[in-house]
Amino acid sequence: MSELLLRVDKVTAGYAQDIDVLSEVSLCVKAGEVCGLIGLNGAGKSTVVKTICGFLAPKAGTIEFMGENISGIDPHRLIDLGICYIPQESSLFPYLTVEENLLLPLQSRARKFAQVMRARYEEVLEAFPVIREKRQAQAGDLSGGQQKQVEFAKAWLQQPRLCLIDEPSIGLSPIMAEEVFVWIEKFSQSGMGVLLIDHNVRRVVRMSDQINVLSLGRITASGQRQDFQGDLHEQVRQWLGLDF
Repeated sequence: MSELLLRVDKVTAGYAQDIDVLSEVSLCVKAGEVCGLIGLNGAGKSTVVKTICGFLAPKAGTIEFMGENISGIDPHRLIDLGICYIPQESSLFPYLTVEENLLLPLQSRARKFAQVMRARYEEVLEAFPVIREKRQAQAGDLSGGQQKQVEFAKAWLQQPRLCLIDEPSIGLSPIMAEEVFVWIEKFSQSGMGVLLIDHNVRRVVRMSDQINVLSLGRITASGQRQDFQGDLHEQVRQWLGLDF
């Protein structure tokens, strides 16, 4: 049985005191598995991730990582706990070089794990040729697809236990989007737990071990991959409560 990494239990959260975006949301992410979160725009998917990361404190419910309550955690503590967040927007520092962006999250551990870090860095340069070519360039000068590669390379270098990934393929070419999904599979195969949000519902369902449907801030259905087999479009439409 896979180790339970993340447990979100009946979390309610919102950006205003009297307005809840999420209502009693519950989900789990296990080591070596992909947990997919699907729903319409505005359903609250990104809010789920932001609440897990501590950018938004839950009004009710708890968030546990490896048995520890991390509800309302300071976001800067995520790296030390072994949690990595790849946001929809670029999180790179545009005036730092690609190499500086890659190594910045590792500085506190560089001395202790110097040999491991060097080996990982060489692996990243091999896996992402554009990074080898552009590593001395400012990150802000890269294309959107190249910046996304750096985001995934940075996550791979950190080797987190849990990776939260929000809309990784949005705005990318089909070829680049496919490469991103290959890396997500590599993350889970290495033992990471992955919480994945993406507008490509078919792809999320195909690669997820557990799928959760979010509608108007509530989990309206959960199931394993096989529960979504058949006419996926019709099934998702029904689960989201749409009638068209």
